[in-house]
Amino acid sequence: MIDPPPTSPVVRPACAGAAPKGYPAVAARNIGVSYEGRSVLRSVSFDAAAGQLVGIVGPNGAGKSTLLKAMLGLLPCDSGTAEVFGQPMSRNRHRVAYVPQTEAVDWDFPVTVFEVVLMGRYGRLGLLGRPGRQDRQAAMEALQRVDMHNYRRRHIRRLSGGQQQRVFLARALCQQADVFFLDEPLAGVDAATERAIFELIRRLTGDGKTLLMVSHDLAVLDRFDAVMLLNQRVIAYGPPAEVVTDQNMQYTYAGRLSVLDRADAALRGDRE
Repeated sequence: MIDPPPTSPVVRPACAGAAPKGYPAVAARNIGVSYEGRSVLRSVSFDAAAGQLVGIVGPNGAGKSTLLKAMLGLLPCDSGTAEVFGQPMSRNRHRVAYVPQTEAVDWDFPVTVFEVVLMGRYGRLGLLGRPGRQDRQAAMEALQRVDMHNYRRRHIRRLSGGQQQRVFLARALCQQADVFFLDEPLAGVDAATERAIFELIRRLTGDGKTLLMVSHDLAVLDRFDAVMLLNQRVIAYGPPAEVVTDQNMQYTYAGRLSVLDRADAALRGDRE
């Protein structure tokens, strides 16, 4: 990693919507994480407003997935805090839905598509609660929104990669959250599924939902309201046209030409 100089620009995005009481929908403050004494994240801070789609991009090992997990409390932090609508994440966790990477899922677990989506309701039911008719209706509506209701009785192992992503998006929708953490939802999907996912995302942001999305695909940078360039620390953060500069990409990706070329093509609208 090339560390940026103190003058390296870090641009904060304009507010895309008003969160309750004027707080940002999501806020991270000085989050630091280390594994076995090795620093993975260093003093990561940012705000995301209600109704924003924020893309988190950077090279392998930059800490993108670690940031989501640390904010959710799934990994211990050395320092820092995460807030949702002005409250600690631990108090507002029910307002956050998390879609993990598909490789983190046990696809051999004996469960159907409908049962996976219904799991999104369990946070509302409590430890001993049982899903009722209203919960099942919410699960069916979520499946219909991602066009997977015809697969509801199928085992999740018998789905394609794109279909699996849709099912986990449906589970997040079933949770009826206000904030969505998406860890590489475009990985392994075809072009049609990618379009469907972005259509769904835009409907959600139109409803005031906030989405943080990890992505390796630099060709989609122009679709985000704000982009975070991350390599252990925040290199830059803000509107894509302001953040994705040659200088910032050099700091983020250590000057790998093919990566810089793809980012430049994305901002030109080149979707080859």
